[in-house]
Amino acid sequence: MTAENNKTRHAQSLGTGYRPIEGVSDEMMDATGALRPAWQRFISALGTMSPQDMDARAARAERYLNDAGVYYRFYSAAGTQDRDWPLAHLPVLIGESEWATLRDGLVQRADLLERIVADVYGPNDLARQRLLPPALIAGNREFLRPLSGTRPASGHFLHLIAFELGRGPDGRWWVLSDRTQAPSGLGFALENRVATVKAFADIHGDMNVHRLAGFFRQFRDHLSALAGPDGSTGIFTPGALNETYYEQAYIARYLGLSLLEGEDLTVVDGRVMIRTVSGLKPVNVLWRRLDGAFADPLELNQDSAIGTPGLVQALRRQTVHVLNAVGAGIVEMRALLAFLPKISEALDGEALKLPSIATWWCGQQSECAHVMDNLDRMMIGPALSPRLPFEDKGLTVHGAALSDKEKAAWHDRLTSSGGDYVAQEAVSLSTTPLYTDGKFTPRPMTLRVYLARTPEGWCLMNGGFARIGETNEANAIAMQQGGRAADVWIVSDEPVPQETLMPVEEGPFQRRLPGTLPARAAENLTWLGRYIERTESTARLLRAFHARLEEESDGSAPLISLVEEHLTSRGIDAGVPVPAMLVDTMDRAIAAAGNVRSRFSPDGWLALRDLAKTLGQLSETVEPGDDAARAMTVILRKLAGLNGLIHENMYRFTGWRFLEIGRRLERAGQLAGNLALLSGSDTPEGAWDMMLEIADSTLTHRRQYTARFGRLTMLDIVALDPANPRSLIFQLERLKEEIARLPRGADADMRHRLDTSILKLHTDLAVTNPAALDADGLNDCDSAIARLYDTLAETFF
Repeated sequence: MTAENNKTRHAQSLGTGYRPIEGVSDEMMDATGALRPAWQRFISALGTMSPQDMDARAARAERYLNDAGVYYRFYSAAGTQDRDWPLAHLPVLIGESEWATLRDGLVQRADLLERIVADVYGPNDLARQRLLPPALIAGNREFLRPLSGTRPASGHFLHLIAFELGRGPDGRWWVLSDRTQAPSGLGFALENRVATVKAFADIHGDMNVHRLAGFFRQFRDHLSALAGPDGSTGIFTPGALNETYYEQAYIARYLGLSLLEGEDLTVVDGRVMIRTVSGLKPVNVLWRRLDGAFADPLELNQDSAIGTPGLVQALRRQTVHVLNAVGAGIVEMRALLAFLPKISEALDGEALKLPSIATWWCGQQSECAHVMDNLDRMMIGPALSPRLPFEDKGLTVHGAALSDKEKAAWHDRLTSSGGDYVAQEAVSLSTTPLYTDGKFTPRPMTLRVYLARTPEGWCLMNGGFARIGETNEANAIAMQQGGRAADVWIVSDEPVPQETLMPVEEGPFQRRLPGTLPARAAENLTWLGRYIERTESTARLLRAFHARLEEESDGSAPLISLVEEHLTSRGIDAGVPVPAMLVDTMDRAIAAAGNVRSRFSPDGWLALRDLAKTLGQLSETVEPGDDAARAMTVILRKLAGLNGLIHENMYRFTGWRFLEIGRRLERAGQLAGNLALLSGSDTPEGAWDMMLEIADSTLTHRRQYTARFGRLTMLDIVALDPANPRSLIFQLERLKEEIARLPRGADADMRHRLDTSILKLHTDLAVTNPAALDADGLNDCDSAIARLYDTLAETFF
């Protein structure tokens, strides 16, 4: 038996009955049913695995994605929903030689697209020579007229391009669309790789699969070269509500870049500046992830709430590099595919090495007539849409699916307004195996690949990610419509370089100070600290309340009534074991952390999600009394783990200080309020014990005051003892220390107010004694702490 037959038998031994669909190209098998060379070693390794082994490997990948918190935002009529990243566990394998052929065609295409964008915003020779219909430019909302005549500071409009590729029935690759606006998916490609390697680490290690890190290193070097030796670079994001915000934060963390929203930036004297807690700082490079029209509400889309006013002015002055250039989305329109072959011939004197899917713009009489004569094999949709036909749900129609009456209506529509439409040949995409229900099933796929400009020229990522349909329908490929994503392995016959993000050669270095901290990020970190501490303080109070409720049969004891009234005044339903306010506070903590995902550790994010999950589960099962008290202990243990991560692992940069300040502000305010409630001389019996318990100071008190216990000793240990990390004065001392270490902002008067406020608050408490502390004074202290946050916010946020 030949080696080839043996490998084919391995594939059959999987027990899946995998067979390519007749008349459709398949990525794993050729038309004869033989394994393609790139797949042979992979399938040989899988051939000995049982379904249980495969399920365990898939579960390993899912566990990683869940732990990492990888999600995709799904939009529907019911609103938005964060969904787990839909990984198709089997990678798509492509041979190195075939990949090299794709590289040549994509580099040629990237240069052509660069020349087209430069012409559209420059001399308009293509329109003048009728190589590109003027109507497709003038009527395109992605043509940003205020930028006409503006050249990018780098001299290039395009720096990162994504291409959607599909393989046709004849085995050739076609370009289905070009993504030049703000290409997404790089972070997901990385996460696909990590998760897939988790599942098949043993197989991946034995195959010569090209790494992804080299692509990112070269692109990062390009960004650094544009920024200059002392310049700064940021990713310009539309914000946390964007569908791909997770991967934007992931890439920012992976490459060590700042993630900046429109409100983080301002333009001063034609220069883009970051609003930081240290004042305004210049930014040299912005990697744009929002649509160009929304980048500047002053000169572009006036309804934009995510852009930065004045950005276009800075682009005209060439004081900032924005990439891709604002306005580059003009070449994403579907109709352009109909004209690229002739444009390539005219500009470069050569045909496209990698053809586009057959496309006809219906604004031309002969092309429109051809479309109407061949309607059954056409997909018709908006000419200016950047989306693929299967992504334009409801906007693109398949001619073969139309009734005679509908076809007649389309004939009339194309005759009267054909320029609004484009037709593309309805083709059968190649299939790749999808592991589902314990077997391999052929499913249609498209391939998203990335080309980046680097100091050495265009660089093609050795991989990307595939989108795979859940069914054999092409429209099931889109992520918003249920498709899955798969890693792409580029397989070599020889050993491949072990690429990393590290420089190729080490040299002298200078330790850099942590990057600038935008004011918005500082505010979110402060509130993250506050919400975490608020959850802890509330849990401690609820634990003490329910422990005493268990001891009282009717719940009418004066102390229980007093605390219940206090909880109600804070919006906490004491009758519910795990109140909605507690769950809501943790949700707010997750939202604040989500707004700074690029600055928050994956372990911290996982701990937060685990806390939220635990709270949700407990809220459905816990009963009042002892059961609720034990539940609060579970929450407090998990909070201790989260706080340990933050305290032990988080770099002591300015962001950590704001998070710490938030924690101390909240703890101080909670302590002052609880002391005002429970430390009075006329409080119900047991109130002082309860206060010690809430402040986690019972054992400390016993050691310090072995022979005495009373109101004054309780106040001394909880309010005034600077050695007790749970005391009120300890929180104020920490606040004074951390505030003193904050940057000196531009507003010297506000900073003086902040320093004076914390100094007075700390001094007033330090010079008092337990006998002088009463409810009025403690409530005044609580109010002063609230005002301290207001001053902090006015100074830095």
